[in-house]
Amino acid sequence: MISEILDFLSEYLAHRKGLLPIIGLILIFINLLIQVIFPGSFFATTNLLLHIGLMLAILGLMLSWAL
Repeated sequence: MISEILDFLSEYLAHRKGLLPIIGLILIFINLLIQVIFPGSFFATTNLLLHIGLMLAILGLMLSWAL
């Protein structure tokens, strides 16, 4: 089950190498907008989308380099 999911993701991301970094950058930009629009919200105080976006972008760059 897990190996099938990893195999599917590997094949899918091999043809779309920039998808994960772009999604990560979009999450980082959304975090910036939340900081400006809703400064006291949960996402603004924890910077959750910033951290997830950064990890996703770095993971996407590493995967695109390996694939």
